[in-house]
Amino acid sequence: MTIQDTEYDYDVVVVGGGAAGLGGALMLARARYSVAVVDSGEPRNAPAAHMHGFLTRDGMAPGEFLAAGRAEVREYGVEFISGVATAVTVPDGIVRVELAGGRTIRGRRALVATGLTDELPDLPGLAERWGRDVLHCPFCHGWEIRDQVIGVLSTTPMALHQAMLFRQWSAKLRFLQHTGPALTEAETAELAARDIEIIAGEVMSVQVTDDRLTGVRLRDGAVIELEALVIGPRFTAHGDLLASAGLTPSAHPSGIGDYIAADPTGRTEAPGVWVAGNVADPAKQLLGAAAMGAETAVAMIADLIEEDVRTAVAARS
Repeated sequence: MTIQDTEYDYDVVVVGGGAAGLGGALMLARARYSVAVVDSGEPRNAPAAHMHGFLTRDGMAPGEFLAAGRAEVREYGVEFISGVATAVTVPDGIVRVELAGGRTIRGRRALVATGLTDELPDLPGLAERWGRDVLHCPFCHGWEIRDQVIGVLSTTPMALHQAMLFRQWSAKLRFLQHTGPALTEAETAELAARDIEIIAGEVMSVQVTDDRLTGVRLRDGAVIELEALVIGPRFTAHGDLLASAGLTPSAHPSGIGDYIAADPTGRTEAPGVWVAGNVADPAKQLLGAAAMGAETAVAMIADLIEEDVRTAVAARS
């Protein structure tokens, strides 16, 4: 433990126990800083049976991954606190993380890695299939639905991009115009050139048979047969707890949702508060989020050391 001032409970309080939070906690604890991880136990990828694209962990169940990560960081003395963080404040240079129920944890720094929420289109039966055969990321699930009949639900301009991506995994794509913007002549030509069927009409519900997605029903009653459905959720950062520190979400430049802005190292404008993972970059996949947590932790370590040097010089003087 490096804490010298009894005003602090830990050197760093990590808020969020997913890939980014655990990646950061590991690096910080290995640098011999005292670390607490506050986690609500509600990971974003819980509906998925497996995770993919993470070297040496491809195909692992999300719960198994988190359990292994927790076990690793515990070996370095990291403490886990089960709870929901409701506010982060820095009233006097001390970072305070307030939890539901009234507890407050004090740290020299805070690493917020609270992730995001996927806001799904409001269609009957869709949410229940999320992460199974209703998907959004081809790099996460494309291999598992290769060569299947895939529908791409258009609600935003991003749907065209998704269609072109998923075409890499299957030649059996159906572009469901739904409530998305009207296609231009050039966009229609692009879809046709890639042999992607365009289906007009608003989708009203998801069709499921024997716990398996079989299609969607249109407003006119027609059923479009599918084996998987691609949607474009809006990514909403879990950043409400940072409002008390003067930080509010900004619209992401890509238009896919919002995020908490920070410099390239993860440092925010609030003193002592850093962010990593999907709360800071909604486009990060699991491996990228874990790496981002580690990289942000390295920057935090440099910042803590600089502070310790200043304190030591002042004490000698």
